[in-house]
Amino acid sequence: MTAPTRTPRRTRLRRAAAIASVATVGALLLTACGDDMNGMEHGGGKSSPSASGDAGSTDTGSSDAGSAGFNDADVTFAQMMIPHHAQALDMAQLADGRASDAELKAIAEQIEKAQEPEIETMKGWLRSWDKPTAPESMPGMDHGDDDGMMSDADMRRLKGLKGTEFDKTFAEMMIQHHNGAITMAEDEQKNGRYGAAVKMAGAIVQGQTAEAEQLNDILDRL
Repeated sequence: MTAPTRTPRRTRLRRAAAIASVATVGALLLTACGDDMNGMEHGGGKSSPSASGDAGSTDTGSSDAGSAGFNDADVTFAQMMIPHHAQALDMAQLADGRASDAELKAIAEQIEKAQEPEIETMKGWLRSWDKPTAPESMPGMDHGDDDGMMSDADMRRLKGLKGTEFDKTFAEMMIQHHNGAITMAEDEQKNGRYGAAVKMAGAIVQGQTAEAEQLNDILDRL
């Protein structure tokens, strides 16, 4: 019977060391994987909220003027158009008892019916936006030809007229006034964000352009 071959002691020690080394490496790998998995989980948890947070910030910023989604152009449009409409109402009300042309009287009534509700609507927007109904007084805010506003002297002169003279002066002034409103409304169409304000601006452009043309026709025949 053949005697079993004995493995040299040195070889057995080498094998044991190798096995121990493999076991150690395996344990280290498992530990590393565990750390990586934990890191991946935490990383995912951090990146997701960060991504959603960034998106949320973008959304909030884009509608930062409140949940309504307005911007500075909308605020300026409302704040400037309110006194503009108010003066148009003052002019239109002067037609009662002073104007002689039936078509011009009808336009004056039309202005009152259209612009008075718009003033209340714009005041409501500003309240909901927590903004004042009038802009703060600033240098260069005096009314001029660009916005079509009449001076106090212009209004006094119009108030002192009657008949055909009133009709001519009213038509000339209101055309200038309407042109100023149209310019303001076109700016809102280009730069505004609040849907209802942009829509109102479109209605102002359309309605007041038609009225200005009608007033030009009246001037031609007076």
